[in-house]
Amino acid sequence: MFSGNGLEPEGRGPQYGTKPSSPRDPVYRFAVHPLHNPAKLLQAYHPLIDYLNDRLQGARVELEASRDYANFEGKYDARKPEFLLPNPWQTLQAMKKGYHVIATAGEAKDFKGIFVVRKDSGIKKPGDLKGKAVSYPSPTALAACIMPQYFLFSHGIDVNKDIENRYVGSQESSIMNAYLGKTAAGATWPPPWRDFQTEHPREAAELEVIWETEPLINNSVMVRDDVPAGMRDLVRTLLVGLQETAEGRSVLAGMEMARFLPAADEDYHVARDYVERFEREVREVEKK
Repeated sequence: MFSGNGLEPEGRGPQYGTKPSSPRDPVYRFAVHPLHNPAKLLQAYHPLIDYLNDRLQGARVELEASRDYANFEGKYDARKPEFLLPNPWQTLQAMKKGYHVIATAGEAKDFKGIFVVRKDSGIKKPGDLKGKAVSYPSPTALAACIMPQYFLFSHGIDVNKDIENRYVGSQESSIMNAYLGKTAAGATWPPPWRDFQTEHPREAAELEVIWETEPLINNSVMVRDDVPAGMRDLVRTLLVGLQETAEGRSVLAGMEMARFLPAADEDYHVARDYVERFEREVREVEKK
């Protein structure tokens, strides 16, 4: 499980599964991208894993958290987890490795980038960031980096020259960098900001959301192409049906999510088009 510093050890990473099972039952790993630090992510998502395991026959699901974006991306690049919950950019990359979309995790309107600044920062317009540092969780974070950087680009900021981009590893760290004054602004997206306000109300009271981007499409749920069709379809049915029961709605609330929606690979063409435009006009998401 966790090492003393709160990060996952090398290897498969933290897993969570409670349902007793036969040693012969197949185990399907469900890897969620770093929406939160590993401990917080396990707390938020283990009720979902319990919900699935209570309804699966002859199989079991285990949750995997990752210490950062690169660690998560290495997992699907190696085709290790059977199920994924990636951001839309990671969805496009995972398709190349044989994963397919079965659902969207949340409403599109919640998938947008936001900038937080200290209330005493003096930052009023995007041009005020010139010559200053901005924090992000990762260069591959779509809502919390790519979309904010495109927002700045569209407001006359050359993000490769006019500002210093600091990739600090997590959503909370991006927000904390702004709070501590290490960066002039921190980029994130709504769920981590809501979580930060709940868990760190004193610090959050000194911050404000100054700008937000237009929404895109939310995170996906994906399945590896060698997972049996029956298992794939049952998991999709259980996810999409969560909002229909009080227990399911409680699971969704713990993940700060309204519902899962049916989706397929082609629904993420909008993300592909967005990233292609971003790479033409701003920067490569990953160095080739």
